[in-house]
Amino acid sequence: MSEAFDIYTLLFLVLAVVIFVRLRSVLGRRTGNERPPYDPYSARDADGPAAPKHNEPVVALPQGRSAPVHETSVPSVEDIEAKLGSHAPKDSPLRQSLTQLLRVDPGFTPEQFLDGAKAAYEMIVTAFADGDRQMLRQLLGDDVYDGFETAIDEREKKGEKVESTLIGINRADIIEAEIKARMAYVTVKFVSELISVTRDAEGEVVEGDPKKQREVTDIWTFARDTSSSNPNWKLVATEAAN
Repeated sequence: MSEAFDIYTLLFLVLAVVIFVRLRSVLGRRTGNERPPYDPYSARDADGPAAPKHNEPVVALPQGRSAPVHETSVPSVEDIEAKLGSHAPKDSPLRQSLTQLLRVDPGFTPEQFLDGAKAAYEMIVTAFADGDRQMLRQLLGDDVYDGFETAIDEREKKGEKVESTLIGINRADIIEAEIKARMAYVTVKFVSELISVTRDAEGEVVEGDPKKQREVTDIWTFARDTSSSNPNWKLVATEAAN
């Protein structure tokens, strides 16, 4: 009985080995068409975009022209001389100050700055006459804004209105420049032609002449934080020369 059991056991073992070898020869081969292993975590996002990998941008950057690189290198002596041109006499304190400003803020150019300053001058003069506080807030530093707002408040309490017409800016020259703890200060002397009239609540003229234009000289100081990415300057001080 035990011999029969041993024979059957041996036959089953041999048969099992043969079947295993044949299955191994078929199932163990890779044809290159196998499906990847099932990933239970990727399946839940099958209908949506795949999550970005670590350090991979969520929003793909457009291909083509690359974005301009912000210039941070100190300009050469030749570049500084070319930018300053005739805006400051050679070996003058103003030229030295502007040179220092250009080294701190290489993007500064007197020509472009003066264009912006003249535009700001016109906007500020007009906004003050109109009592446009919102516009003034964007263009003025806190101290200057407080002074302008006080003048507007007093005018409105009296029922007075200002009619101001800027005929034109005859000259705009940089007369001072300074750097203090990354803050740049540039002072401009404006010479303009202006018609300004103040009328009371009844429309009667209380100051100025609506038919006469006069030359006005203003000395304004603009400031900007050179460490900020914001390129805008604000008016931080005013002085009337006449």
